[in-house]
Amino acid sequence: MREPILTGTEHAFVAETRRAVLATLRPDGEPRLVPVCFVLADEPDDMGRPIIYSPIDEKPKASADPRRLARVQDLLVLPAVTLLIDRWSEQWSHLAWVRLTGRGVLLEPEPRERAEHAAAIVALRAKYPQYAGHDLEARPIIRMSIDRVQRWGDVTPGASDAAGPAEGAGGVEAAGG
Repeated sequence: MREPILTGTEHAFVAETRRAVLATLRPDGEPRLVPVCFVLADEPDDMGRPIIYSPIDEKPKASADPRRLARVQDLLVLPAVTLLIDRWSEQWSHLAWVRLTGRGVLLEPEPRERAEHAAAIVALRAKYPQYAGHDLEARPIIRMSIDRVQRWGDVTPGASDAAGPAEGAGGVEAAGG
């Protein structure tokens, strides 16, 4: 049996974190970065890849049509995605991140995708109560299949909860400042 792509600790870190930065590639090859809400699916896909859903929600956007958004257009040309999920702390020993790389596609509210689309909405609303008032049922969702994971720092969930005074917050002091 194949090893899971995410370890148990990475899975918990990704599942509990509330925001991430999504990177897509513009047609000219430059990265496009946007902060996103997301949810990790309970089960991987048929190939064992973790699945992440990120809604194209009703928060203000550059276009009222979610399919005209730059990140969506990027995915239609090149479906490569990277999702950076990080934890900041003034106590630098608690800094951590997980970087997920994979393929992103639009999951539409249409008959062949309706069940998965509906399940993604349920999971997103469970994580983000703010979505109760959003009409996610009529909007596409970005579905990311994760092929690779990289991480840095202690990604143990809650590792920064017991943070004490800041360590090295100035950065220069440690270098002899």
